Parts: sequence; C-alpha cells; structure tokens
Amino acid sequence: MSPEHTARSALDAFDKVVSAAGGFRSRPGQRLMAERVAQTFSEATLGKMENEDDKPLRSIAVIQAGTGVGKSLAYCAPAIAVALARKTRVLISTATVALQEQLVTKDLPALAALMDEPFRFGLAKGRGRYVCKLKLARLAGEGGADDDDMFADELAAAGAPFVRHDEEARMLQYAGLARELASAAWDGDRDNLAQQPDADIWQPIAAEASSCTGKHCPAFNGCTYFEKRKELVGAQVIVANHDLLLSTLGTRTLPELDNCLLILDEGHHLPAVALDKFSTSMDLSRLGWIDTLASRAKRIGSLMGVSEVADVGRYASQLKQTLEDIAKSLAELYAPVLREPSSAYGPPRVRLPKGELPLMLVEPLGMVSVMAESFLGVLNDIAKALRAEMKDAPNEARRLSVLYAQLGMLSPRLEAVHATAQLLLQESPPPPAPARPPAAKWFTLAEVDGRVQIKAYASPILPGSTLRHQLWSGVRAAVVTSATLTSCGEFDFFLRETGLKDDEATTTLEVASPFDYATQGQFVTVQTLADPRNASAFTSEMVLALVRDLADVQHGALCLFTSRDQMRQAVLALPDALRAKVLVQGDLPRIRLIQQHRDRVQAGEVSIVFGMQSFGEGLDLPGQLCETVFIAKLPFASPDDPVGESRAEWLRGVGRDPFSELVVPATAIKLAQWAGRAIRTETDKSFVYCYDRRLSDTSYGQRLLQGLPPFARLRKDPQGRVLA
Repeated sequence: MSPEHTARSALDAFDKVVSAAGGFRSRPGQRLMAERVAQTFSEATLGKMENEDDKPLRSIAVIQAGTGVGKSLAYCAPAIAVALARKTRVLISTATVALQEQLVTKDLPALAALMDEPFRFGLAKGRGRYVCKLKLARLAGEGGADDDDMFADELAAAGAPFVRHDEEARMLQYAGLARELASAAWDGDRDNLAQQPDADIWQPIAAEASSCTGKHCPAFNGCTYFEKRKELVGAQVIVANHDLLLSTLGTRTLPELDNCLLILDEGHHLPAVALDKFSTSMDLSRLGWIDTLASRAKRIGSLMGVSEVADVGRYASQLKQTLEDIAKSLAELYAPVLREPSSAYGPPRVRLPKGELPLMLVEPLGMVSVMAESFLGVLNDIAKALRAEMKDAPNEARRLSVLYAQLGMLSPRLEAVHATAQLLLQESPPPPAPARPPAAKWFTLAEVDGRVQIKAYASPILPGSTLRHQLWSGVRAAVVTSATLTSCGEFDFFLRETGLKDDEATTTLEVASPFDYATQGQFVTVQTLADPRNASAFTSEMVLALVRDLADVQHGALCLFTSRDQMRQAVLALPDALRAKVLVQGDLPRIRLIQQHRDRVQAGEVSIVFGMQSFGEGLDLPGQLCETVFIAKLPFASPDDPVGESRAEWLRGVGRDPFSELVVPATAIKLAQWAGRAIRTETDKSFVYCYDRRLSDTSYGQRLLQGLPPFARLRKDPQGRVLA
C-alpha cells in the first residue's frame, strides 16, 4: 500500500469515528491535525532496511493544537489506523499521570468501540511504581532464614531520608501492605494505594531493575511489574510518559523507536524532562553505604567464586577516602557559604563559572571515576555469576535472588558517583570552538545538627543537543503536540529546545483553538505603581489590588503565584470572610483540594484556589469552576537555577542575548499555559488578570502578549480604573 493510500485510509478512519460518535464533534482544526498525523506516519520508513545502504525516510510533525481542538482524537484515530495497516505499534508518551489515565480509561476505550478494526492498548509505567513482592515479604517479616540480613544495615547505609519512621512503625506499614497484596485488595501498583506511602517507606520495596532477577526470582510468576508487562505484549497502542521514554532508551522496555509511531503529547515538557533525566548528583557526606556495598560484594563474590572480589576492599577504601577528602576541601574552600541560611530554593549553593573545576578537585575526581568504574566492574562480574548460577540451580533461586537484591539496592548509588564524577570532569573545548557548551556544575553546602552536608551536581545545559543524540537519532516517525509549542508566535524556540531545529524531517503546523477568545474572554493588565523587579514593594501593592479584585468573584476562580512567600502574603492579607472562600495549595492533597473546589462551586458557593506554578497547567476547570484567572506576576524562571545560569553565561560568552533568546520565549510558553486555564469550552466566559505592568510597558511584554490567545484586552490602574 502506498503512503498516499495509507494516509487516505487513516483519515477515512478518523472521519468514520467522528461521524459514528455522538460525543465526538468534528472541528475543522481537528481534521486538519488528523490529516497531518496521517501523512506524517504514512510516509516514514519503519523497521529494517532491505538494503543496508538505503537511507530510511524520517518524518516528524510538530503540531500546536489550541485548547478545544480535541487533539487526543486527532492523533489517536489516524495513528492507530496507520499502525494497524503497517502492522506496527503506536507509542504515546505524555508528561502527566492525569493525561495517561484519561487516555487509558476514557479516550482509547471509546475509540476502540468505534473503529472498524479492533486494537488493544495498555499503560506502561516505570518499575519503581510497582512493588517487589520478595522485598516486601522480607520487610514484612515473612522472609526465610537465608535472607535475614537482606536489609539489616540498609537503614544505616541510607542515611537521613530514613529517620522519619521508627522500625516498629515501618514493620507495621509493610505488614499492612503485604496483607492488602495477599488479599488482592491491592494490585501492587503504588498509584492504586488509597494513601500514598512516603518515599522512604516505598523505596526499599520498589521493583527496581538493579535488584531484579526477572524470571529467576521465586516471586516472578506473581510479580505485579511483569504481569503488567505481559499486558503490553499484544497491545498495538502503549501509553507511557516522557520520563520512562527517556530513561529506557536503548533497552527493550518500550517499542523500538525505529519501528513504531511515536506521539509525544504535552510536548512542551520534553526539554525539562530531558535535562532532569540526564543530570547527575552525588552525596559527599553520607558515605556509609560504600562500606556496606563492599562488605556485601566481598561476601557474595566469594560465594560465587569471583576472583576479582579480592580488590573490592581497596576500591571501596580509596573511593570513600577520596570522597571524604573532596568534601573536606569543598568545606574549606567555600566556608563562607556554609554560614549562609537556606533560601526558598534550598541549601546554599556554589555554581562553577564556565563549568571550570577548581584545580585542586581535578585529580581526586579523576581517582573517584577510576575507583568507581573498577568497583562497578566487579559488581557486574558478581551479578553475571549470580545469574548464571540461577540458571544452573533453579532450586536455589530464592537465596540467589536475595543476594542479587542486596547488591542491587546500593549499586545505583555507585553508578551515580561514577556518572557525576565523569560529568564534573568534562571539559568544554577552548575558543574558538564553542559548539559544545560546558556542563552546569554546582555544589550545595549546609550545616545540619553540627554536621556538614555537601552534594555535587552536574547537568547538560542544552536539552536540544541531548535529545538530538539520545532520542531523535533513533526515531523514524513522530508527532509532537501540545497547546503551547509556539513562543511569541514562533516555533523556533521549541525546535531549538527539543533538538529539532534544522532537522529536514521536521514540519510544523499551528491549529487554532475553535474558541472565540475576543468574545468569550478579556485579558486585564493591572498597572501597579511599584516595579515588579522590586519584590517587596510590588508584592505589597499587588496583594492589595488582588484582594480588591477577589471580592468580585461570583463563582470559581484560580489565583497563580510565582513564589510561596508571595502566596503567603496574599493569604495573610485576606479578610476573614474572603479567607473562608480560599483553598490554598499545600493545605490539602491536590486531588482533594480540587474536588472540594468543585463541590463548593456546584453548591452555589464562591471558591477560589490559590496555587503556584504546578497549578498553572493541567487543571481543567470549565464554566463556573474558573470564571477568572489571576496571575500575580510574570512566571519567569527561578533566578537561582544553576542550569539556567550556566546556559545564560555560555550564551553571553558566544555573543548571544540569553534574555531575548531564552528567558522571554520560555516565559511566553508558561504564560500561555497559565492564561489557558481560563476558557475550556465554547460556552465559557472568563477574565484573566495579570498584575505585572511589564506586559504593557516593555517591548518584550508586547512579545509575550503576541503569544497569548486573542483575548479582548484592557488596562486598569491599581484602584481598578480603566486606562486608555
């Protein structure tokens, strides 16, 4: 079947679904998007090439689909039709659990009931979301005598994160989870627990790859993770998330990217997820785990007859001593920083300008890298010997699986030390070769209960470069979509951030929202007298204007702040009658808070949600649930972000303007997301208030306004009077 015929058939399938579904409504923009999706996925070359010298045809579409377009149907129906025709699979990656759940529980079941050809779908989540039954049984007191010491010294090795729960309380919680699992009241998926356990409770029982022996484990047949994996085997559509996608590159956890149709929804999150995924860190203060890991490695390696285990003690001793020496050097070098108080952004930090290490750290970090690599080599040999023994002696599976888990519990920390040391040691090329920017490198230092705590961090600063090499090099067919991909009316910023700029296989499409923003909404800029850059004076004035405007709310509203202190001051300024109507982020879990807001509005009461940046997207509050959005201040990135600082420094060094090239475009996308909370349906009527006068007083403010939906616009003074 030719690509043209495949695309036409896929679009026909979309049209049939729309006409057959009472709940689905055809929109011109939605069909335009579906047409581009069908074309993109039909023309790419998938799978192995018959002639290895032939170059596969890649096809990538970047599609901004405004709120209300109905993008899930626009990409799902044609993509699935193409996949079924080409006998391949669709991999949908999202950024939020909410969209994953919507696709799996609502959108895909509805679509499966309407399409002519049946298809199966499944949800893919990372191993860490599922329980390891072997670990849980041991911690719940159900383990055998041969694994009594499996976690005997784990708490001491782990350090501070585990001090929040005493041993008796932990045992009771694990016993409760084990009972729920045994009675089938719980399926082993963390997300399905009525009450989410704290990280320090969940981490020791998570089904992490480093401690998993797979089919050799005695609990394999009932393993929740592998049972969920089986559900994906015959699925033509798999719904994952960006974090899982990037963390499993090069593995077979998800469909191979050169032989599937990839859809990245909520694509504006991809650059940030990439930076987070490929950054590294190591704790230089809590190093007891090294001795624990060495002790386990020597004991288990000796049992397995691994000769290299004789060197483990030396590797561990040198590694620990060198890390302690580095920590001591940093404490002396940055002693003044230790006296600084922690800020809203965390403990005091020191960023290394241009990514240049102090000379005194180069040699010891080189030793750390060598020792960690040698140590990891021995651990790999032991793990290989354990797997071989499990294969040859299946009756010993439980004992060997426990030994494997003992190493796997701590080996990721050693891997992190190795990766961090290597990235810290990475040098940027000297001028005039600025093509490869330096890594961002920084340390945090704090004194807690008389003990110095120091951590080292390193991160790439250009997500586009990382994504181009790690992701796009393996992708043949992809659609990237979101309601906010353009910045100030252009795709350029997003294309650079994702590594798709100048990619010949990439096309762009902007599909306008079907909403009549000029009639349905109004964007009001409140002109404060105080300059927003003067945080103290501005916040005081903004809060007074905000409280005045909040009094006019008739039903539901959302108020978004750029800092916790800003939100706190606004809460303190509320009169008692108004305070009773306000729900503040953090006072309740997010789901409960939003449900309480819905209940209040549906009962005819006034309800106002106070939230910070995480509430600026993903909230769908149509109609009276959100008739006004209040934006306290333009959502510029944190001024204390070491990755952003390093990137700005590099841009200035190569003669570019970081504010215009980086700060303004990133803020434009975030502001569009925040304003996008206002109008969610064709019948909504809503206002957006922004108290940052820079929108109307600066040239970049005008650029930001260009990137917003075409609301009717109005300016007011701090007293609420309309300005010409």
